[in-house]
Amino acid sequence: MASPCCQWKWNPVAQNELFARAFHTCSAVRDKLYIFGGVRSGEPKDTPLGDMVMFDPEQESVESVSEESGFRRSHHDCVLLGDRCLCVAGGWDGSRRVSSVFSYDTVAGEWAMWAEGPTNNPPVGLSSHTCTRITDYELRVIGREGGLRTQRRYSSVYTLRVNTNTKTYWYKEEASRTASRSGHSAVLLPSETKQGKKAGYSLYVFGGRESSNIDTAGEWSKEKIQVSAVPCPRLTEQLSRLVSTEGAARWAPKSLRHQSCAVVGPFVVVYGGETLTKSRDAVCNDLYIYDTRTSPSCWFHFPGSERQRKRVGHRICLLNDRLYLVGGFGADGKTPCSEICILDIL
Repeated sequence: MASPCCQWKWNPVAQNELFARAFHTCSAVRDKLYIFGGVRSGEPKDTPLGDMVMFDPEQESVESVSEESGFRRSHHDCVLLGDRCLCVAGGWDGSRRVSSVFSYDTVAGEWAMWAEGPTNNPPVGLSSHTCTRITDYELRVIGREGGLRTQRRYSSVYTLRVNTNTKTYWYKEEASRTASRSGHSAVLLPSETKQGKKAGYSLYVFGGRESSNIDTAGEWSKEKIQVSAVPCPRLTEQLSRLVSTEGAARWAPKSLRHQSCAVVGPFVVVYGGETLTKSRDAVCNDLYIYDTRTSPSCWFHFPGSERQRKRVGHRICLLNDRLYLVGGFGADGKTPCSEICILDIL
């Protein structure tokens, strides 16, 4: 039976100028959030940040664990390897798009520049791409690669092999490609066959173009991947109630880019971004939920009512059964937000 009333909002839990950035990354590591890089303004000539900031929700503390790493990046992506190593791939370094790889050891507090392997076939350059962990040795990179002046008309798909022990990496371009995308999202979910049965895992790509279509950018058997299921019973139950709200609109995100998404149990939660259909007031504050419990899976759309929560170039991150909203530009698309919020479903 549908729930007659269910509301949601973002509640601020911390504010600090160290959070004021956009097009950064945010990673959950051992009960803490690690925030790296990004930019403080929408000016294209501004140099990206190179600091690492740690937020401890339990202690309500903020710490700049590395004020200057020597690596400056925005529009990059980051994955956690082995529960301690934050691996950064690609991004904008202030002068060009790069495909290089470096890491930060959250235990030792050390940065390391990685070396190219002998068979490396790297992209020309990457920004606003996605990098998804398949295993601790294999990542899948999707992006509309290109140099300063040119970009491909499609999104290349790369396998990125990594070795945390030797600090080496090598790209291999896959034969498959996706539609041209930039500022998109990629999520690894159980595959769905035509009969509705789940078999293995697939990488689904959406957003970053004027379409609501979803591309598949790789499939793996259960034995070929390492999926870490994060327990989140409270948030899963709240999202279940929200999608069962009477009158919940079944509508997929369309013409949306630079949104942020997180997998919460059987749901994919998507928030914010900017719409490609508007030249003014393009920054969004809408919540989308992709429910994989049904066959076929379906989208639900929940419009936002708080203008001050509009975000683009932000991150949402799951940690200890809470979903955090970190940084990003606000409604004007150029002022960085210096707060962290948590999703509250009533």
